[in-house]
Amino acid sequence: MTKSELIARLAERNPHLYLRDVERIVTTIFDEIADALARGDRVELRGFGAFSVKRRDPRQGRNPRTGEAVSVESKTVPFFKTGKQLRERLNVGGDEE
Repeated sequence: MTKSELIARLAERNPHLYLRDVERIVTTIFDEIADALARGDRVELRGFGAFSVKRRDPRQGRNPRTGEAVSVESKTVPFFKTGKQLRERLNVGGDEE
């Protein structure tokens, strides 16, 4: 689902809200999550999951085309861990193989 599809679905489920207001709400939520992660904070949405940042140490990589060794600098990457309710919802009936 894309951001525009999410906005359209939320607007459809909430006909009392204008589409532009739903778009502003979704954009604000995403911006706040991104800002919190940029500060190094953790964002937890109960039942859904938690967003955090992890630090990757510098390492030696390889150029896949030439096989030449390349230095890869340390970096910070976003990380998402699903919540228990979301995992259970996704795995309903998953053991039926």
